[in-house]
Amino acid sequence: MPRVIELEDSRVATLAETVDEIAAHGFDPHDEASLGHAARWLRRLGNDRDFLGDILIRELAQRHRDDVLDNAYGPQVVMLAPPCGQFFIRANLWPSPDEHMVRASGGPSFAYGLPHDHNFSFLTLGYFGPGYWSDYYEFDYAEVAGWRGEAVPSLRFVERARLEPGKLMLYRAHVDVHAQLPADALSVSLNVMHTSGAQGWLDQYRFDLERREIGAIISPGPSEVFLKLAVGLGSDEALDLAQHFARRHPSDRLRLAAWDALAGREETPDARDALWREAEGAGSLLVAQEALARREQLVGA
Repeated sequence: MPRVIELEDSRVATLAETVDEIAAHGFDPHDEASLGHAARWLRRLGNDRDFLGDILIRELAQRHRDDVLDNAYGPQVVMLAPPCGQFFIRANLWPSPDEHMVRASGGPSFAYGLPHDHNFSFLTLGYFGPGYWSDYYEFDYAEVAGWRGEAVPSLRFVERARLEPGKLMLYRAHVDVHAQLPADALSVSLNVMHTSGAQGWLDQYRFDLERREIGAIISPGPSEVFLKLAVGLGSDEALDLAQHFARRHPSDRLRLAAWDALAGREETPDARDALWREAEGAGSLLVAQEALARREQLVGA
């Protein structure tokens, strides 16, 4: 499960102070000194019981202005500090099952009941309310290629726990898996998120806990969308690039996206089957297994 960080500090820090201090020292969750430094400043920010409410009120009062969403994205997440080197800071809102937004949109809209890992590490602090619950698991990322239905024998249940007020934890990339459960009442967590240039090429998974399998890759990048759009438009350069990526790109996920884009251009089931048969032998275990699944779907269609 995520690593609980026992750290007492009664000092109160502003958001600006927190951002400046973490920016000055960086945030590397693999370095104990860097991790401890960021955790201490997140603790101090959490000791300010007014700053988040002040931000939300200010945003609500200025909603008629075009630029008020610069520090927010989505109904559940408030961006407190945009990406700055190795980190950004956000607040997450966790509604209870009794909230109208949950009844209207369903739990999955708030990541409830969707077991997943993360392709980044982050610190989290229970800031307001009783906190959301999670069923925590761990797995060995190195043992999986990532195709849908792939067995994950290392996936094991650890415990059910709650992000209680003041609780400070480190979620470890590619180790910790959690299935989040609704908070008993509206809750808020504060996060310091680690970022890196490699993050976009590292897969994040949804898990089928009953089968102990990979359910899906849930971290598609913009390159995949751009590639499919370019191939769909049909230029020779785009087709050449897709062929190259399908066979040689270091990211298996982008290889699969290239094969998907090429298959989308084929007009008959036989032509798509021939292309996916070619993909099976293209040198990627992930692509081979997904290609086999695509061919089975063509047979059943």
